[in-house]
Amino acid sequence: MIQPENYKKPGRSRWPLVVLVLVIAAGVYAMWGSSGGKSPSKKQSATQVSVASPTRRDIPVYLTGLGTIQAFQTVTVRPQVDGQLMSIHFREGQEVKAGQVLAHIDPRTYQAQYDQAVATKAKTSAQLANARVDLNRYVKLGNSVSRQVLDTGRATVKQLEATLLGDQAAINNAQTSLSYTTITAPIAGRTGIRQVDQGNIIRAADATGIVVLTQLSPISVIFSLPQQQLEAINTQLAKSRLTVEAMASDNITVIDRGKLELVDNQIDQTTGTIRLKATFPNRSRALWPGAFSTVRLLLTTQKNALTVPTPAIQHGPKGAYVFLHHEKEGNVSVQPVTVGITLDDHSVIEQGLDENAVIVTDGMASLQDGSAVRVEQPKKETPVTGEPENAPTPAAQPKAETTAPTKDAAKKLAQKKKPAPKRAT
Repeated sequence: MIQPENYKKPGRSRWPLVVLVLVIAAGVYAMWGSSGGKSPSKKQSATQVSVASPTRRDIPVYLTGLGTIQAFQTVTVRPQVDGQLMSIHFREGQEVKAGQVLAHIDPRTYQAQYDQAVATKAKTSAQLANARVDLNRYVKLGNSVSRQVLDTGRATVKQLEATLLGDQAAINNAQTSLSYTTITAPIAGRTGIRQVDQGNIIRAADATGIVVLTQLSPISVIFSLPQQQLEAINTQLAKSRLTVEAMASDNITVIDRGKLELVDNQIDQTTGTIRLKATFPNRSRALWPGAFSTVRLLLTTQKNALTVPTPAIQHGPKGAYVFLHHEKEGNVSVQPVTVGITLDDHSVIEQGLDENAVIVTDGMASLQDGSAVRVEQPKKETPVTGEPENAPTPAAQPKAETTAPTKDAAKKLAQKKKPAPKRAT
């Protein structure tokens, strides 16, 4: 059925819409009134930040790798002759010097062999002396002695001279075997766990030996670096010896400083790394054989580099950037930068900043380009005087009375000094 244009459907009312508009208006008016009819100030919406300027400093360039600590020298002390271990003259874990006596083997058998060799030489010496006398006698007789007898006498002398040399060699051999019964330290170092006890029969063929000596000072560290760094290392090594630092487990504390001794003559094709060897004094015994340690090789030093605190550098889709602070406008702007090496809490800025700039170092979480900021004022530190916190100040301490007493006070004082009247008995 067709309705006329000005026809209104019965039962439809606009009152709910009017009520809704009134409620919204009342809410807006209440919010406006609570703020005193004023728009929020710029200072109230500003973000509190900390700022600083870039600084110039010398930045060392390090190459870091994981190394294995090795003793500078390791020797397994083994017996060189067989026999009973008569005595031990060291303690486990003791620092010994080169040539110090460590143990004794029963020397009686070897002493007897030495004495026998000495006696054999004496016998040969007597025979040689007799042969020489006979030869001289044959020579003096001249034609009275046949030529054969004369030649035999000369041959006998030479034979006994050779025998005498053999006897001397036997003496030297016996003397060497006898000296092996006293076992000494071949190097200076620290003894490990004793492998055999006193009274046991030990043999030169034993693989375990008596004890292992390790030299802890100096000490070596073998570490690896990527092969891409080999050219730079060789270039700097040709100029001077490079410094190597051994780091603690926190990768901050330097345990010891040493020198680079060796770059291996071939690259490990499996890992694509080059092995290097450094030597450390290790006077404090902080480095121990068999342990792992992070080491860093001081390649060079970047002089007068422009640096900023590392937390100030932010990273976005377009790369690294910092927030520049504009004191007059009271806001910040985004400044793209090119970051170089990072050392501890400072990073080198290669491009994008100059040393007169002021950057935000803290409070960047909610900042955007153009955000209003308020610079945090540094807190003044109270001087340390060494007094307790609750100690009274000199002004608060009570002062001594210096004024004269008043008349009323003097009268009361005189009454107190009067003696009490005696009662009549």
